[in-house]
Amino acid sequence: MDRLIDLLPELWEATLETLYVSTAGLILGGFAGLVLGMALYATRAGSLFPNRVVFGILNVVVNTFRPIPFIILLAAVQPLARGLGLPGIGVPFAIFAITIASLFAISRIVEQNLLTVRPGVIEAARAAGASRSRILFRLVPRESLGPLVLGYTFVVVALVDMTAMAGAVAAGGLGQFAINYGFKQFNPWVTWAAVLVIVVIVQIVQLVGNTLARRILRR
Repeated sequence: MDRLIDLLPELWEATLETLYVSTAGLILGGFAGLVLGMALYATRAGSLFPNRVVFGILNVVVNTFRPIPFIILLAAVQPLARGLGLPGIGVPFAIFAITIASLFAISRIVEQNLLTVRPGVIEAARAAGASRSRILFRLVPRESLGPLVLGYTFVVVALVDMTAMAGAVAAGGLGQFAINYGFKQFNPWVTWAAVLVIVVIVQIVQLVGNTLARRILRR
């Protein structure tokens, strides 16, 4: 316990690193996943811009990368990161790997949530003279905003988990803190302190996401 007290500055720094990496991954992967998810939705059969070839290619790409466990993906994308001039370890690499992992997961979440928009709403907009592009970029996201917020909330929780796993490649954060000061030094107090901080972060994120979604759905 005394050791944990001595490590409180390092715990605080690790918490900030976790929040930084998770936020960066959410911004980069969240935007790319949104674009890819909207493309999946728009090009599927019966949608606004149906294109069997484009949808088939995007669908295969997403289904190829999405099931890969993150700890394996870390090793798989190391050569790619180095080829782009990034280090194979550390915070920049963690952000790179998390962005790749999250964008494919987010794209499927976005696609599935956009599909919840009732066809009658789209047909009414078409009948009123709205263009397909206007429906895709304005009407559909607005109608599915509540479920999208919940979906992104789930993603943020997953990103915190990924950030902790990235500690295995010296990416900093609570994962590396727990490994270096807890697991390797046989100090369960330190390990459980990191776990507790992660649980608190997740609870706060989930509470904020649920509150936002509830307010949006009540409009």
